[in-house]
Amino acid sequence: MEVYSNDNQRDQTEVVKQFFANNGKALAIGAVIGVAALVGWRFWVNHQQNDAQASSERYQQLTTMLKADNPASIQALGSFVEQDKNSYGALASLTLAKTFVDKNDLPNAEKQLVLGLQDSSDQNLQAVIRLRLARIQSELKTPDEALKTLDAVKGDNWTGIAADIRGDILLSKGDKQGAAAAWREGIKSEVSPALKQMMQTKLNNFS
Repeated sequence: MEVYSNDNQRDQTEVVKQFFANNGKALAIGAVIGVAALVGWRFWVNHQQNDAQASSERYQQLTTMLKADNPASIQALGSFVEQDKNSYGALASLTLAKTFVDKNDLPNAEKQLVLGLQDSSDQNLQAVIRLRLARIQSELKTPDEALKTLDAVKGDNWTGIAADIRGDILLSKGDKQGAAAAWREGIKSEVSPALKQMMQTKLNNFS
């Protein structure tokens, strides 16, 4: 029994030796590739974190300096929106769009929000941008574009706000029944009491 055991161990040892002789180079290359991939992943994560930190600091700096009567500050934030294709660029587009709205420059406000949509994949941030964009498109007398923008709003949290805006847009098109239906949908959704009361008041105007 002992002889059998020793022979078996020798056989297993030979098998292991033969395996590494045949595959040792491939295993070594695989290990190198694995280590390189891990190092590359860590470098990419650190790079992303550093970029995000730099974007955050730059965003804070530019928004603090932003003044509606200072064209240079507006241009600087606009350049940031075009260059920083991330959530901070999207947030900057919202800030810059508000500045243009305050200046009654709706076409540029629309342009900034369209750019902002391209900068972030965050569903909630995109929803906020689209809601504001739909309002501006309605003011620009392009209600069909505004309705398309609302159709792309995702997330149950935004259903009520989107319904309120949709009702206003449909009413501007003369579609009173469509507007009333939108507000009824909005009232049924999870919205603030103030917004629910506002939509109810709009509905009461039809009765």
